[in-house]
Amino acid sequence: MGLSVFVGAIAQGAIGFGMGLVAAPVITMLNPSVMPGAIQVVNFTLPLFTLAAEWRRVDWRGLGFAVLGRIPGSFLGGLVVVYVSTRTLGVLVGTMVLIAVGLTAWAVAVPRNGWTLAGAGFVSGITGTATGIGGPPMGLVYQNAKGPQIRATLAMFFLLSAAQSLGILALLGKLPAQALTSGALLIPFLVVGFLASRPLRRFLDGGRVRGAILVLAGVSALSLVAQSTWG
Repeated sequence: MGLSVFVGAIAQGAIGFGMGLVAAPVITMLNPSVMPGAIQVVNFTLPLFTLAAEWRRVDWRGLGFAVLGRIPGSFLGGLVVVYVSTRTLGVLVGTMVLIAVGLTAWAVAVPRNGWTLAGAGFVSGITGTATGIGGPPMGLVYQNAKGPQIRATLAMFFLLSAAQSLGILALLGKLPAQALTSGALLIPFLVVGFLASRPLRRFLDGGRVRGAILVLAGVSALSLVAQSTWG
């Protein structure tokens, strides 16, 4: 689990998201009883390091729309944890992301406006709360922004999102102490991974962020479908 968090921190530290993609399936496989609480502890901690370095680049207007959509989405995600099969949700969301990645790869850009940001926040709220993987929708909307703005805006979004998800999971009785302890024990791996992401961050900022986002979103979707289909 520590290794998966280390690799996820490298991806998210360089691109802006990716922790859930790498770590959530591994933690779910090894210790499903601590999910999704453990990954939310990690998701809350990692953005603090990004914001410490790049907080001035946050797109506050875009963040506001995304958070506005995220609030109802996270409540639906909490209901999914209680009432709906996460496998069904995973297959549906993964397929939707794959379609979005395919369309985006052929298009110049996904328009970034209030509607798309709120929609991305809504979908991210559902999948992030229910499965721990909430980055791809936001990443696709911000794919044409500059690297520092992507990382800073998504970091602030994930910080607020993880805090909200933790609160909802606790309210629903789905946040055992073991999940919090497991998440806390993974933080040292997160720190080392974030520090190791610095060279990759400089490389991707040279005009390569969009391609990295599309690849990571596609792999994330395939991972989510595979995890949901075969457990």
